[in-house]
Amino acid sequence: MPAYAHHGWGGNVDQVSDMTGTVVQGVSLAGPHATMKINVDGKVWDITLAPPFRTNRAGLKESTIPVGATVTVRGNRNRDPGRLEMKTIMVRYGGKKYDVYPERE
Repeated sequence: MPAYAHHGWGGNVDQVSDMTGTVVQGVSLAGPHATMKINVDGKVWDITLAPPFRTNRAGLKESTIPVGATVTVRGNRNRDPGRLEMKTIMVRYGGKKYDVYPERE
């Protein structure tokens, strides 16, 4: 059986922040966590969401947000400032809020 690593919060800063950018790679529900990529000021950020079942349950599916759309993500950035990665607790798109980790808000 394949082994999956758990992506905890330890590698991320404690401070919660928001970022707004353009989707360059839509939501993927593959892997141990859902993911997407957004461009913020010319830099592409890796956005780590909740596990696929939980992201889907929040209403965020692979076809929900098209490439080119503007989104705001809320979460905890990676502790390494050189890694453009955020573990995300919420995505806002088209007037709708997708809480993938509502207990962390």
